[in-house]
Amino acid sequence: MKTQHLVLLAFFSVVLFGACSNRLTYFTDDLNERYRWTDDELKKIQFYVSQDIVLKREVSGGDREIISGKIKIEDGRQIEEVVIRKGTPGAFLFSPKKDRFAIGFEEGNDRYLMFGPSPKYSDRFVLLASDWDRRTGSVSYDDKTWKVSSDVAYAALLVDLRKINKVDVNSRVAKGRKVN
Repeated sequence: MKTQHLVLLAFFSVVLFGACSNRLTYFTDDLNERYRWTDDELKKIQFYVSQDIVLKREVSGGDREIISGKIKIEDGRQIEEVVIRKGTPGAFLFSPKKDRFAIGFEEGNDRYLMFGPSPKYSDRFVLLASDWDRRTGSVSYDDKTWKVSSDVAYAALLVDLRKINKVDVNSRVAKGRKVN
């Protein structure tokens, strides 16, 4: 009898917490075109990243400034690494041109990654890098060049559509007006 109650309690807990969780949807070019948000409006939208993004760069002798990552030794070289975990919230900072978003996942004016729509991925806003090859791409982050694995070529932006579609309505009921 006690086991049945525990199972029912666990089931309802999962349903209750599942209903309260974010319903994240890919941010697409279609969504962007449909709403035509201004930069100020985009700054009010909470973005999330769809998968882990790992930035790596070799730290040379004269370049010992550590940004916010950790130092690893790989093949006798010092490598700085910054990890942006799946689900990390990000904020829109600016748009250098149409369909390009600078999204910051930590404090700092130059600590952002660029995202834009990919026709190969249903026009989802994905991580943009220069010089993609079979294994890596190069991204700019904190005014330095970093390498990312080709595994993150389709790391995309997510949004909670329930919050985007939420409309604030100020309503009042007129009391009426009587003639004297």
